[in-house]
Amino acid sequence: MAGGLDPDDDVDAIALAWLRERPGTRVEGIGIVTRLWACAKLLGEDRRRILADAGADTATLDLLSVLRRSGEPYRLTTRQITERTGVTAGAISQRLARAEAAGFVERSPAKVGSRVVDVSLTAAGHEVVEQLVDRVLGREADLVSVLSASQQTQLAELLRIFLEGLHGELGDPGAMHVGAPGQLS
Repeated sequence: MAGGLDPDDDVDAIALAWLRERPGTRVEGIGIVTRLWACAKLLGEDRRRILADAGADTATLDLLSVLRRSGEPYRLTTRQITERTGVTAGAISQRLARAEAAGFVERSPAKVGSRVVDVSLTAAGHEVVEQLVDRVLGREADLVSVLSASQQTQLAELLRIFLEGLHGELGDPGAMHVGAPGQLS
């Protein structure tokens, strides 16, 4: 095995093929990045499937989760929602319209004559987000249980360091949140 690479491992086989075809090629990232991409794809597909089975989607979960995590009275301005999700104002407007039509949120002027709009989680929205969060986060806890508690802590810390390094190198893409492809809980 070249440099600890296992030819029977699909990802390591990619690195070994590059080394065979182009000796000296830098392949250090393949084992990490390729596996992270594969994990993200599998986890994203699983989350979308769980939400679809519950009659929801990632955008709805994201919106309701941002409101729920804000604490009582579960109300934010549209600007605050936009900032916390990293989604454009236009996309938030569309999400709000769908959630309002479903009875999950209510919009109201922050003050009489103000252009600021408050968005509040309704009782129905609160019930839905509670169920969805339990399903999604419970499933994710089950999935990471293939690692010991110590391994989970170690991996979380290594990923935190790696993500901070990526932000330093590549910039900050904005808020990361529940549900959106490639985004966090």
